[in-house]
Amino acid sequence: MSDRTVADRSVELPPSGWGRRSAVAPVTPWTFGLIVILLILGQFLLVPLLTAPALQTWATVFVAICVQALPFLVFGVLLSAAITAFVPPSFWAKALPRHPYAAVPVAGAAGAVLPGCECASVPVASGLMARGVTPAAALAFLLASPAINPVVLVATAVAFPQQPLMVVSRFGASLIVAVLAGWIWLRLGRSDWLRIPSRPPASGSAWVAFRDAMRHDLLHAGGFLVVGGLTAATLNVMVPRTWLTTVAGVPVLSVIALGLLAVLLSICSEADAFVAASLTAFSPTAKLAFLVVGPMVDLKLIALQIGTFGRAFAARFVPLTFALGIVTSIAVGEVLL
Repeated sequence: MSDRTVADRSVELPPSGWGRRSAVAPVTPWTFGLIVILLILGQFLLVPLLTAPALQTWATVFVAICVQALPFLVFGVLLSAAITAFVPPSFWAKALPRHPYAAVPVAGAAGAVLPGCECASVPVASGLMARGVTPAAALAFLLASPAINPVVLVATAVAFPQQPLMVVSRFGASLIVAVLAGWIWLRLGRSDWLRIPSRPPASGSAWVAFRDAMRHDLLHAGGFLVVGGLTAATLNVMVPRTWLTTVAGVPVLSVIALGLLAVLLSICSEADAFVAASLTAFSPTAKLAFLVVGPMVDLKLIALQIGTFGRAFAARFVPLTFALGIVTSIAVGEVLL
């Protein structure tokens, strides 16, 4: 027998694992029966819970918050990535005043030209800080942009056709809060309270840097948007509406109540004016507080701020913004409304 014949036969030998039992155990009848039993129990035990009105309301609110906020979050991420990739740091040194106290109102007023909601303002503000902008100025922009941009002001005018001063009051009160918050943070804020986000180092062309920055911000901020939406939906279902009607007739308490309601509902700033107009039991000043506080302090925004700037920042900046929003709304409302 030749060597070639032996070699050919060796090719026809069965593999080394031939005849061994498979590593994956087959599904036994007992396993299949257990799965069927669990499905039957779930049909009787879980379906009534999943179809409960409260859970359906919770799911509706959660989906509405995420769907409403996601396009603006993506818009903010795109804008932030564009700032990171295509705008040189020297531009901001020329565009903003060198003195930090002067840069704060200029940055706050710049929020009037950027359509978007609060979800878009967080990544944009973080991008500004990463490019060397004074944090207080970036924070003033963060607060002003979702409250005084043209889309929000037009929506407010449509929602309050008989109260044109509501638009003026919202613009003025929101800008005042943004500037005051920036100045106070500039005066009292400490560097270890604020975690300035870093951007991935640029590798290659500007378009590659744009892609990397966009992917980094979207993955980072998207998760905290979901967390904020879950919290807002849960509290939206748990807070009884009768609590609001009870305090509607008390002047100062009604303002605080609508401010807290704005935080809990977490409505996008492009749509909150229509909700405020429907709260007919409350005074115009209380409605103004709802419009001023909502775009600056809500649950999804708090979650985004914690994820972007850190817990130490949010623990100090959120109460400051809320207090300024309530006090400023009362002062502006008493003068103009």
